[in-house]
Amino acid sequence: MRNDVTTVHADARASAVEGRVAWAPARSLWWFAMAAGGVLAVGVFPSWSGLALFLASSAVTLCLGHSLGMHRRLIHRAYACPLWLERGLVYLGVLVSMAGPVGMMRTHDLRDWAQRQTRCHDFFAHRRGFFVDAWWQLHCELRLVRPPRFELPGHLADDPVLMWIERHWLLQQLPWALLFFALGGIGAVLWGVCLRCVVSLTGHWMIGHFAHRVGPRSWHVDGAGVQGHDVRGCGLITFGEGWHNNHHAFPGSARLGLYPGQADPGWWVLCALHRLGLVWDISLPATLPPRAGLQALEPEAARVLDTARPGPCIPRSTS
Repeated sequence: MRNDVTTVHADARASAVEGRVAWAPARSLWWFAMAAGGVLAVGVFPSWSGLALFLASSAVTLCLGHSLGMHRRLIHRAYACPLWLERGLVYLGVLVSMAGPVGMMRTHDLRDWAQRQTRCHDFFAHRRGFFVDAWWQLHCELRLVRPPRFELPGHLADDPVLMWIERHWLLQQLPWALLFFALGGIGAVLWGVCLRCVVSLTGHWMIGHFAHRVGPRSWHVDGAGVQGHDVRGCGLITFGEGWHNNHHAFPGSARLGLYPGQADPGWWVLCALHRLGLVWDISLPATLPPRAGLQALEPEAARVLDTARPGPCIPRSTS
């Protein structure tokens, strides 16, 4: 099974350093609109049913959509599944409202390429202060002077459903807004769409901010200008994505929480899907090719490389 399909191609001229941060009007105005709707949800339409809708819709779109669909499957190809399931999970990921599938791959892979360089722009490394980084990441875009070339893999470029989702990704909020309105009026729309989107967008940035600045590390990647850090206490609410040092060490692994106490709900769901016969060829650190420059910072960290995979899911007691 092939992990981490290459989409970013850089020649000797490409630079991860030279560029300027510019305001992105569409992204910025969308965030402000969703934030205004979220404030109205809490302040004008408070309800337990609205809160339940917010929590349930956020969990489904972030866990099944963003983490399992967009990140672990579409971008890193960390497991195999039927095409209909991949499309369904990616569709749920689009509802987070970060970008379409192609936009997500482009943004992720460009950042990943930049962070692997010895030097990169502060935008990629989240080096600026909390509020400056928030403005940059949520309301702006980085325009590199000499960017690498992005090329979508053929099997994705030829997928008509995926390309349709890419063209109309932002409009996918509309049918759900209509459904929520029919079920609970404008309050349900504000809780289930506006508040969900703004919290998901802001939370994703905030985890990324801390995961590239502070926190424990079990692994170090030599030559990389940016290292990943684990964000303790956030495993459940990030569905495993908070274990970012593990992800920098093993980007092709379907499991992000590798050690005792590292909750990874996305992994739990993946194991359940495997038991149903819907997921197979699950990649883990022990089954991935060695990563150049990877060094264990703690003696016990390297044991994840010595754990043979007896089946698609390592029992938690041995991980």
